[in-house]
Amino acid sequence: MDHASPATLPAAILGRCPRCGQGSLFDGYLTVAKACRVCHLDYAMFDPGDGPAVFGILIIGFLVAGSALYVEVAYSPPYWVHAAIWLPLIVILTFSVLRFLKGLLLVLQYKNQAREGRLEE
Repeated sequence: MDHASPATLPAAILGRCPRCGQGSLFDGYLTVAKACRVCHLDYAMFDPGDGPAVFGILIIGFLVAGSALYVEVAYSPPYWVHAAIWLPLIVILTFSVLRFLKGLLLVLQYKNQAREGRLEE
């Protein structure tokens, strides 16, 4: 592991290369680039799988469901108010958190040298 590599959180938040901190991890919003344009680190070894979506569902679901239950018990608004509040909030939170979570898992895979599990033969 390169000890001069950038800090994990800033690299994840900015979507930067985990080795040099300069190149982008992404081609577009969620598509992982093939390699870093600066240090040429091959991103083919990274595979976050469904991890970002699962963490996003758990975190956002907890926040929104808890908030919706609180609002229902405290204020008892009509159902259209719930729809007007929570549906846009779910969409906004999902799109704002998903890229960060994907970047975080990619950077952590690099920092911890995580690889696909293999059984010994």
